[in-house]
Amino acid sequence: MQTDLADFIKNTRDGEEADAILRACVHCGFCTATCPTYQLLGDELDGPRGRIYLIKQVLEGAPVTAKTQSHLDRCLTCRNCESTCPSGVKYGRLVDIGRKVVEQRVQRPLAERVKRAVLKEALPRSWVFTPALKAGQLLRPLLSRPLQDKIPHAHSAGQRPARSHARKMLVLEGCTQPGMAPNINSATARVLDLLGVQLLSAPKAGCCGALRYHLNDQDGGLDDMRRNIDAWWPYVEGTGGAPRVEAIVMTASGCGATVKEYGHLLAHDAAYAVKAERISALTRDLSEVMPAFEEELARRLRGKIKQRVVYHPPCTLQHGQQIRGKVEGLLRAAGVDVTLCADSHLCCGSAGTYSLLQPELSLQLRDRKLASLAATEAEVIVSANVGCQAHLQSGTQTPVQHWIELIDRALAPAA
Repeated sequence: MQTDLADFIKNTRDGEEADAILRACVHCGFCTATCPTYQLLGDELDGPRGRIYLIKQVLEGAPVTAKTQSHLDRCLTCRNCESTCPSGVKYGRLVDIGRKVVEQRVQRPLAERVKRAVLKEALPRSWVFTPALKAGQLLRPLLSRPLQDKIPHAHSAGQRPARSHARKMLVLEGCTQPGMAPNINSATARVLDLLGVQLLSAPKAGCCGALRYHLNDQDGGLDDMRRNIDAWWPYVEGTGGAPRVEAIVMTASGCGATVKEYGHLLAHDAAYAVKAERISALTRDLSEVMPAFEEELARRLRGKIKQRVVYHPPCTLQHGQQIRGKVEGLLRAAGVDVTLCADSHLCCGSAGTYSLLQPELSLQLRDRKLASLAATEAEVIVSANVGCQAHLQSGTQTPVQHWIELIDRALAPAA
């Protein structure tokens, strides 16, 4: 695609990156076949190719309107199009750049501005989000049905192991996960403990940065990333009394997709570029860590998980991180009857804050996904991202949990 960027972005870091991405696009349209919003709406401008044209026009200096903003807002950033694209177009990065420019040019209505401000200030702070969530859970009977559906039921985390092991890994506690699903990291710690690995967390680490970054507060998101690097660095280097770790484990694939991009996102920051690159290199999704223990897990789990299981692979894992087959492969090796549903490559509609900002489209995608999952007649749905879990659970009575919780429960000693 030929480009002629406007002076305001030409020769800037964003401009050079956007120009390279735009030039890689050959207009083939393969991406539209796997775009969830295009499938729902049938509008070229609500598919990747159409949005790429809109961003191109914006970056070339064309007038920016609320309609442009609306089409970009409706994108889930699921990055399914990246998995489909034969030219390797990095659409996710392009849409971040385009949205940032549009946000600067188009003032949203006051109600939208307030809603987004609340989300980007409250969600990344667990000390704000968790008490608010607990209050919502207490008041659930008094709330409307749509609000009840947004609030997950309270979950207990259980005990974390106290044993020390020579092998140590860090885990990101995150921002919303400790309140919504605290058992995920506890289950991970218990399973790894049985396998001879101690799971640690850095007290000062918090939101991975994705929430604010993808709400167009990119500076705020980068600050969150820098804070995490500072919190993790003693464990990376083994300094300041912190034990040295061999990996940084992500139990939420959305966080993992972002942390793996720290090196790129902070490449312009002289104080953090090298550290960010190393943090990204050390980061592993939990599904990348566990296959090293496959034989031992298979021995311990054989015959213990008798339920029929369906696995929902989050977009941030299969498209963002390009990791496929590891979770279901691990479960099958342990004798678990696990399957994927039809169209497992399509987004469930959660997509970070998307379910709050685009509820109508989000619910349509959720219900489509749940219908496909139900068709497998599975007794349990497992996933790898807390947002997907909460979103899917809001529409079904079938239990939805993280796949590591399934393993943890099977490994737990009999009462």
